[in-house]
Amino acid sequence: MRPTDDSHVTEIARGRGIAAWRQIADEIEADIRAGRLGPGMQLPTESQLATRFGVNRHTVRRSLAELASRGLVRATQGRGTFVEDRPIAYPIGTRTRFSENVSRAGREAGGKLLDAFETTADRQVAAQLGIAEGAPVVRLDTVRMADGTPISLGTAHFPLPRFAGLIEAYRSLGTVTAALQACGVADYRRHETRVSARAAGPEEALKLDLAPGRLLLTVESLNVDADGAPIQFTRAAFPVDRVELVMES
Repeated sequence: MRPTDDSHVTEIARGRGIAAWRQIADEIEADIRAGRLGPGMQLPTESQLATRFGVNRHTVRRSLAELASRGLVRATQGRGTFVEDRPIAYPIGTRTRFSENVSRAGREAGGKLLDAFETTADRQVAAQLGIAEGAPVVRLDTVRMADGTPISLGTAHFPLPRFAGLIEAYRSLGTVTAALQACGVADYRRHETRVSARAAGPEEALKLDLAPGRLLLTVESLNVDADGAPIQFTRAAFPVDRVELVMES
């Protein structure tokens, strides 16, 4: 969505003990809360906001950083700053599929493969997959999106040699479900899910277009095949401002 028209000038109260950057952040937050700036809407440029409020761009930049830290906007490199969309209801049950969950919420699912390689299982991965520590596994690092907004950063492990062709299948087909089918797993189910929370680190924040320190929901999950054999252990992180995890019974 194109930036709003902010050709009018908004007066900043001087000499009242409230920093200009905070007044600007509060003003923009009020526009968001009142619906004048809706979910997904692009904010005016730093230059336009500087003109509107009669301040320099450094002051505007600090205001936008404050709004990002409140979870109200996200800055996307090369595109601008956008109002955060409403959180997606993301069901977690015995059959959890990312693309289905996002589509059910009326959003377009997407993603990017950040890295894919063969490695060895650490103690936790080995215990979850029922293999020896140091045994070979396939690792996929992905960022998953809804309408182009990153909502999940994940690392998934699959045991070898069973899934020796999984990397090529994922690159070709684009989803874990399709890649598993190509490797002979017609269907699978969620065996266990563990959820906790922590602050986002700098690298995670960069990949998720998120302000550093924002809260993440961390989800560790184990999927098994029709015979109950472990096939996938995943560690994923979801920004709390973008996703609501719904536990299905």
